[in-house]
Amino acid sequence: MDNEAAMRHFFDGINAGDVDAAAESLADGFVEHEVLPGLEPNKEGTKRLFRMMLAGFPDLRFDAEDILTSGDKVVARARVTGTNKGEFLGMPATGKSINVQAIDIVRFGNDGLAVEHWGVLDMLSIMQQLGAIPEGPPA
Repeated sequence: MDNEAAMRHFFDGINAGDVDAAAESLADGFVEHEVLPGLEPNKEGTKRLFRMMLAGFPDLRFDAEDILTSGDKVVARARVTGTNKGEFLGMPATGKSINVQAIDIVRFGNDGLAVEHWGVLDMLSIMQQLGAIPEGPPA
């Protein structure tokens, strides 16, 4: 499997609600550089993160809008959507939907498994869309 296909495999697993299938794309020594407090910066912490996200958003989707490859790295710009039907970050379900962008940069090893991840998920917009943080005036 090439690196782009491995990235898509990860997204497909999350979109199917199957964290273990998604994690098949991660090396055992995987390092997560976008860590939420309380989560380990490794494969197990990443699995916990996505289980938490899927508990809060059972219909969570990461839809790749662009995937660029360069050497051993893949950059994906993804649309992240879902409906908040469960607890998320200590907040009760709101029933509201989210629609935000994420940028993921993943370095792959020679075996085709992800060894490092750097990323940005628009958490401010997520919290605004859930009503946890007020939205500012239009620019």
